Amino acid sequence: MALNWTMLNPNRSPVPLPNEMTITTVDTGVDLSLTIPDSEPVGHETAGGSGGSRKLKALGKIWLTDQRLIFTSDLTNASFESLSVPLHSVLSTKFEQPTFSSNYLSFEIKPSAEGGLNPGTRAELRFKDRAMFEFVSLLEKTRERAIYMKRRSAEEEEGLQDGKSWIGRTLLLGDCVRFRFRILELPGYPKALNESSKDVGDGSHVIYEA
Repeated sequence: MALNWTMLNPNRSPVPLPNEMTITTVDTGVDLSLTIPDSEPVGHETAGGSGGSRKLKALGKIWLTDQRLIFTSDLTNASFESLSVPLHSVLSTKFEQPTFSSNYLSFEIKPSAEGGLNPGTRAELRFKDRAMFEFVSLLEKTRERAIYMKRRSAEEEEGLQDGKSWIGRTLLLGDCVRFRFRILELPGYPKALNESSKDVGDGSHVIYEA
């Protein structure tokens, strides 16, 4: 996440990322407060490790997209201008319902490098003019999907990297799988596989595994 780094249009709406889709917006009465540790918390502490923390607060608008949670202040008595949080950088959320005050959403954020925040940063989001439950529900569902898509993308990329050494893979009848690959492209090629492989005469080996 990054503080005051959001690219804005002249009307102060966020410039969308490629293929980014807006899910919902709240145009008025959004109260966002940030607690930023001066250093990373230690153990179960919530404040900074040595110098405490600083608090920022602003009123403005909020956008929920399929990729980010974005806040822009109305610049009146605001201590910051904007906040952009990739959904996968929202580490935890908690919907608070106090008895004698308004409901609010508390969440912890993983900061981006050089983004103006520190590990352990927490945010509290309140709506002055409307109920929060519908927005919180949308946020949780969208965040879960964003985390899933990022994890799947990482797994696919890892699979592509692992697959660079393999020439091909063919499923045979029964419970055997035949792997064709060039030995020189497999660093640390195990001796056991070498002994169980069969030379097919074209610089490749075929291995049968039950």
